[in-house]
Amino acid sequence: MLLCGNAFAQEEKPAKFKLYGFIRNYMVADTRAVSAGTEDLYFYMPKGRDMLNGADMNAEFNWRFVSLTTRLGLDVSGYKWGTMGVSGKVEADFYTLSGSTPILRLRQAFMKLNWDDSPVSLTIGQAWHPVAADMPHVNNLETGAPFNPFNRSPQLTADVSLGSGFSLTASLLYLNHYLPTGPAGKSKDYYKYGLPEFYLGLNYKTDHFVGKIGLDMVNLRPYRSMAATWVNTPDAKARIQGLLTTFSPFLFVQYTNGLFQLRAKSILAQAGEHMNLLSGYGVSELDFSKGLDATMKYTPMQDWASFVSFQYGKRFQVMGMLGYMKQLGTTRDLADMLPFGSKNLWINNSADERIQQAFRATPTVAWNLGKFTVSLEYNLTAAEFGSGDRNLRGMFTGDKEWILNHRFICMTKFNF
Repeated sequence: MLLCGNAFAQEEKPAKFKLYGFIRNYMVADTRAVSAGTEDLYFYMPKGRDMLNGADMNAEFNWRFVSLTTRLGLDVSGYKWGTMGVSGKVEADFYTLSGSTPILRLRQAFMKLNWDDSPVSLTIGQAWHPVAADMPHVNNLETGAPFNPFNRSPQLTADVSLGSGFSLTASLLYLNHYLPTGPAGKSKDYYKYGLPEFYLGLNYKTDHFVGKIGLDMVNLRPYRSMAATWVNTPDAKARIQGLLTTFSPFLFVQYTNGLFQLRAKSILAQAGEHMNLLSGYGVSELDFSKGLDATMKYTPMQDWASFVSFQYGKRFQVMGMLGYMKQLGTTRDLADMLPFGSKNLWINNSADERIQQAFRATPTVAWNLGKFTVSLEYNLTAAEFGSGDRNLRGMFTGDKEWILNHRFICMTKFNF
């Protein structure tokens, strides 16, 4: 019995632990007011004009100096049970969720499972969304958003090696920190009563090249019920059936040669606000012919978001990103919801809803002195604001105006 017990115990190999993190400080200045989060560090877009007595109140210099996003993490590796290996990560940073006092926030918490002689590995837990994982070469907190998707979500992801550098990625995801918008603002409820988000992608990797192509599918149920204003019964409510189903294809390429690296990504997003893109969706049809059992159909806003970035150097680095995004309108005509007292279009409210397209350039220099880094980044963001009414595809019909913001960022970071 003792020998059997020892043989059984030898099947387990203990894990190894590595603590890591960094202390990071940002000093940021803008030439106008901006739409941003995390004490204005997570920068979306410049704000439009706010005229008072002939002066634009948003065209004023402003700045901030904060130590938010200082990070702590724990990597777990080396654990084995028989032929199964398990590794994991727990990562948190300091983040302002409400008020002005930073609190510790969970960023990632996942485990990875693999088996000897198996081409399959599994990721279970909160990790980077497969579409958002490859980021541009920048030092700003938003890492290129809204020109680059930004999302971490609880997920079950399977990576399957196909040989010759090819692999397949399939994921089921649950929207959590980064939420879709809708009739009640940003909420998980639209997603909880729909179907899981699904991603499928094909990857190719060599010593110098990485390529990825994938498709992300999301199902939302924005309305479950609403006031039945089309019947004569006071305070009547109707049960609403109908899902919004979206498809967002993306492409990513990376080339590395010595100290030089080039990256590019492009996504045609449908209702991509859960990826921090400036997107949304609307109502295309409401069928109330059955009285209090109505059916609603939806149409997504399509947005094209792309970036290209590069990095060169080791101790002294130069890097930069060029980004472009454009709203393309909804895929079908929007319905007239005014008789029912409801809004027919919901757009990501992280930035001004009038923005139709935008451009960003971020030349950056960085000095890496061992584990200490200091960088200087110039961020030029130009946004085109629409005016007038929206047409049936959600685009503005009035005059357009470009507004620029110049952002200057100094970052210091000590890795440990």
